[in-house]
Amino acid sequence: MNVLLWILQVALALQTFAGGAYKLFQFDQIAKVPAMGALPRGGWGAVGVFEVLCAVLLVVPAATKRMPVLTAHAAAALALESLALAVLYAQYSLELTATNPMVWVLGGGLVAAFVAFGRYRLRPLG
Repeated sequence: MNVLLWILQVALALQTFAGGAYKLFQFDQIAKVPAMGALPRGGWGAVGVFEVLCAVLLVVPAATKRMPVLTAHAAAALALESLALAVLYAQYSLELTATNPMVWVLGGGLVAAFVAFGRYRLRPLG
């Protein structure tokens, strides 16, 4: 179980880091998506910073064994953020297609919730 959680943590961290960096540095590209109009540029920038920070916290504290509970907290925070973004995206489309950002956010949120549960209950670190 520990190996599975590590694999999911790293995959989630990479996906979250990429998404956060994209929101920070490629806003002109994501502004073309209708659902992105729900927040101003500064709001998406804050979401991007939050995602990059959570991505780092998913791996670094656990790998260094310094405050490893931050890994579970970061996963739980990402699960809640994903739920909030899914509600935001659902206002624009409920289609279950690959082009709908809600589908990707829900998938990442489920993985984040599983990692949080796993690190809180199944195989806690530290």
